[in-house]
Amino acid sequence: MFKALKATFALILLLFSANVFAAILPDAHSMYRQLNLSDEVTFDKFQKAYNHFRTHRTGKSVFTLIDYGKPSSEKRFWVIDAAKRKVLFASYVSHGKNSGSLYAETFSNVVNSRQTSIGVFRAAETYYGKHGYSLRLDGLSKGVNDNARQRAIVIHGAAYAHPNVIAKTGQLGRSWGCPALPKYLSKKVINTIKDGTYIYAFA
Repeated sequence: MFKALKATFALILLLFSANVFAAILPDAHSMYRQLNLSDEVTFDKFQKAYNHFRTHRTGKSVFTLIDYGKPSSEKRFWVIDAAKRKVLFASYVSHGKNSGSLYAETFSNVVNSRQTSIGVFRAAETYYGKHGYSLRLDGLSKGVNDNARQRAIVIHGAAYAHPNVIAKTGQLGRSWGCPALPKYLSKKVINTIKDGTYIYAFA
């Protein structure tokens, strides 16, 4: 009986905290201005990500936005702490080799397509694989990215995602569909967003 009451109380507290969290955050326009993102990402894309984040409590104040509408030669990956009204990381990120060259132009949810996926993701657990410290992703957009885990779409560091590559070739190297980050930054980003935060990828 006591355990049941305790579980019920915990659920009520979680729902209450979620509502309070959403209520104390400013609207999308205000947050966009405070983050000074107007020269980085369009308001429309930010608003879609932020409004979903506000209404889907994860227990963390952090979310990630990726804008594949920008070329890989520009920073297009942002980790945002809404509670602190701060951009924690702004980074370059690679796209899939079959999605395009400088720009990602085509996207896929198909295994072995080697294309990037867009949509809403949840950052899941970490592991060590062939690319070192990596972060598994669960695709939450049905029919758009829900094969992410089956496709082994993960966040990892890569030498080809270093900005030095841009200086030599005019663009980043490409992945097999993963959002690959510069190695010097990947571990810090992964540790910040792992275990349940949302990632919003737009084209």
